[in-house]
Amino acid sequence: MDLKSKKILVTGGAGFFGSRVVQKLIELGVPRENIFVPRTRELDLMKWEDCKKAVRGQDVVIHLAAVVGGIGANREHPGKFFYDNLIMGAQLMEAARLAKTEKFVVIGTVCAYPKFTPTPFKEDDLWNGYPEETNAPYGLAKKMLLVQSQAYRQEYGFHSIYLLPTNLYGPGDNFDLKSSHVIPALIRKVYEAKNEGKNYIELWGSGDATRDFLYVDDAAEGIVLAAEKYDKPEPVNLGSGTEITIKDLIGLICRLMEFKCEIKWDKTKPDGQPRRMLDVSRAKREFGFRAKTNFEEGLRNTIEWYLASPK
Repeated sequence: MDLKSKKILVTGGAGFFGSRVVQKLIELGVPRENIFVPRTRELDLMKWEDCKKAVRGQDVVIHLAAVVGGIGANREHPGKFFYDNLIMGAQLMEAARLAKTEKFVVIGTVCAYPKFTPTPFKEDDLWNGYPEETNAPYGLAKKMLLVQSQAYRQEYGFHSIYLLPTNLYGPGDNFDLKSSHVIPALIRKVYEAKNEGKNYIELWGSGDATRDFLYVDDAAEGIVLAAEKYDKPEPVNLGSGTEITIKDLIGLICRLMEFKCEIKWDKTKPDGQPRRMLDVSRAKREFGFRAKTNFEEGLRNTIEWYLASPK
């Protein structure tokens, strides 16, 4: 598909991830006026009528909008995370089908994978167990959009694809400790401890869990490549293909921020999924995607952005 001539709806396009996708589309040659980024105050995607308005006249939909957060937010709002993500995605896809949208790109989540998945996670293992409990409602809601995507392709010939990005990070991330993911949360904790003259940091879990982190600009490139070049029912992972323990991660952040301290692990709190690393061979094979950003470089960029931002 040549995206340069298409009208493209990007839900969540003003956010941390979505704004990068919009930028990648513009760099590709899509005119800015052909990219529609609805704001919540204008269109509420929880409402059916607003979903119909959002897709009207659009050739491609890239559905990035989601209600998300870290382990704490997932534990506090499992019902909201399930309902909002399911209803928003299901209604938007149905509206796009009725509007005869040419292509629908669903952004799923690594949280859809079973709690105990052999690493690296292969797409074929997606249904081999229940997700990790703290983020299961969110993961399952997003997973139902894969079912819908495949069912619509089978019955209606609807061109919908489903992508599974891993944990994203980068400049502009959400650093609110109540709702942030692990990297921005750790950066902020180190910053505050350093500023307050503390010699320790308290963190959840054991530190033994591993994560696969993908720089946000790399992820955006993967989304655009898939929108251009991929049109099959099978889900596709987007990751770095590497993993790091949370212990090693906090050590690296402390080194980059020039802060020495004791780490106190609260093992009464959950680790989340024990290990997380994606097999990225399908993305490379199907549409030539490969993460480019070195992890330490990406982490340094993220830290520098946070330090320079208003507090």
